[in-house]
Amino acid sequence: MAMDKTPLIEVKNLRKFFPIKKGLLRRTIGHVRAVDGVNFSINPGETLGLVGESGCGKTTVGRVVLRLIEPSDGAIEVSGRDITTLGRAELRPMRRQMQIVFQDPFSSLNPRIRAGDIVGEPLKVHGVGDKKERQERVAQLFARVGLRPAQMNNYPHQFSGGQRQRISIARALALDPGFIVADEPVSALDVSIQAQVINLLMDLQRDSNLAYLFISHNLAVVEHISHRVAVMYLGRIVEYADKASLFARPQHPYTEALLAAVPLPDPELQRTKVRVDGDVPSPIRPPPGCHFHPRCRYAEARCKVEAPVLKEIAPGHQVACHLR
Repeated sequence: MAMDKTPLIEVKNLRKFFPIKKGLLRRTIGHVRAVDGVNFSINPGETLGLVGESGCGKTTVGRVVLRLIEPSDGAIEVSGRDITTLGRAELRPMRRQMQIVFQDPFSSLNPRIRAGDIVGEPLKVHGVGDKKERQERVAQLFARVGLRPAQMNNYPHQFSGGQRQRISIARALALDPGFIVADEPVSALDVSIQAQVINLLMDLQRDSNLAYLFISHNLAVVEHISHRVAVMYLGRIVEYADKASLFARPQHPYTEALLAAVPLPDPELQRTKVRVDGDVPSPIRPPPGCHFHPRCRYAEARCKVEAPVLKEIAPGHQVACHLR
């Protein structure tokens, strides 16, 4: 199915700062700048991979986009409608269009509820159909994600890790959403099962024209499933491009270092080592200028005082670096 070039999701200057409180009066003494001015868009039928080290703000972006966490600033547009200003009642029908698949399928499923009831819960919450119609819909969803309808009466502990993630995917599909946030959906699974779940997500996208925000630190998986990739560092997107351009010609030193760390399957081949010194700085007090400059081997004086903005260096390829 051809991709529609009209964005389904458009995020503009998104910020999320978490207050740090201290003392008996719980005064705010600072903020964790988890997401600091993020922009991207996702078209129907497209996957945007969001990558970066642990703690860079990837998961926070996914949850803020769905308004599971309230943004501090910025706009989130779904099919052209800004949802950041909507109240709970106005947001409720929009929830049907946006769903999430969490990282750990065991902790995201209620162990006391049968699998069929877990998948059918969104239908019940939104008042879709009667009991018989919901049962039929759940059976269809089980079959669609590769589970037997006979397993609807089983509890989560009776399934394998891969099967539990299929239940999570079926639950996300229950209301026919157009957009799904997949937050590290295969990182808790064995490698062989990862491939099955990734292929399932791709088949579902092809059949239903789904848009995915695919959050991961596994660049091999991101390269396989994504159409475009956004590289995130300390709350900011530092590079944004289609996957072919990004993996063939990374332009930001941080992207270069991430790709150099990916092991090659051929022992005869060796990558050029890209040295990155130090640890990720604290998001409470990020470095001035370019956040990456304390670890960058190319850093100049300008990098330490002036924050680079994302600029287009080739069609569809943006990078936030003074050296480009």
